[in-house]
Amino acid sequence: MEESVENSIEVNNLTKQYGRIMAIQDISFSLKKGEIVGFLGPNGAGKSTTMKILAGLVPANSGSAYICGIPVATHPEEIKRRIGYMPENNPLPMDMRVIEYLRFRGKLKEMSGRMLRKRIDFVLELCDLTRARKRVIGGLSKGYRQRIGIAEAILSEPEIIIMDEPTIGLDPHQILKIRDLIGSLKGRMSMIISSHILPEIELTCDRVIIINRGFVVASGSPAELRKEFLPESSFQLEIHGTYEALEPEIKFVHPKLSIVSSESFPNSEVNQITISGPSNQEIGEKLIKHFGSHSDLKLRSIYTKDPNLEDIFLAATKRSWEILSERSDRFTASPFGDEESLTENAEEDE
Repeated sequence: MEESVENSIEVNNLTKQYGRIMAIQDISFSLKKGEIVGFLGPNGAGKSTTMKILAGLVPANSGSAYICGIPVATHPEEIKRRIGYMPENNPLPMDMRVIEYLRFRGKLKEMSGRMLRKRIDFVLELCDLTRARKRVIGGLSKGYRQRIGIAEAILSEPEIIIMDEPTIGLDPHQILKIRDLIGSLKGRMSMIISSHILPEIELTCDRVIIINRGFVVASGSPAELRKEFLPESSFQLEIHGTYEALEPEIKFVHPKLSIVSSESFPNSEVNQITISGPSNQEIGEKLIKHFGSHSDLKLRSIYTKDPNLEDIFLAATKRSWEILSERSDRFTASPFGDEESLTENAEEDE
């Protein structure tokens, strides 16, 4: 059955409720083999809950999830053996040495002998942990411990990796190392990664899925989502001249152009303005032609300002609030303020 499966992960109408709290509701998405997907959303959106369901750690109330064609609901233990999972704030035994921990985790996944030794050596090298192999985990930095979590996740050479906030709490240098590590796995494994560091997701992922209040609100490549949520072009200009004279001139170039922001340089008449309007290459050319020959307003510089993933994320979640408010009678907001508190309180109730 697995050989004929096109998608590594298939999620259909998945719903999870803790008491009266709806963590995720009717979400559907899929991952192709070898694809790296970023899983984004505000705090409490349902990211960690979804990942725990996919990892076979938390049962869904309804809907279905398949890993390599295997239903998670009926085969959770097999799923745990077949995936690599790195939870947020990955709990590690602080008194174990790195090599001991990886050996222990490998045996839990039914690895042994020469194969286990070979894989341990491989992941230690890949994750730049070889020199730390005999170090006690508790004496290592946060960056090292995050890399240990990734090493454990890929140890059994699974087809699918699930990582929840792998770069949380890391400095820029450590984040760069994790990015390079994830990039080195591209094409070998399917990966779903949640993170609040959106530039990293944009750099490493083929596609992003955005959820808000338990619903999927956007899905596609950054380029596709840019067209869907921010179809207009933005330009940033530095112009010598009074601000009062700028707006009518901008409208003269194109009636649908508007000034989004403006900043004046101290002790000068130079204004830095950001304008938006129709996505049209000719707009930029018209701006250059108009202000380049203007007698009173002198163009000093101009460049296009493409929206990044953070802009897309904000636009997608903002648009979703209006849609989701219509469903508010089916949704009770979390009184705890974030998903982790929600989950912890639900577990205490059990």
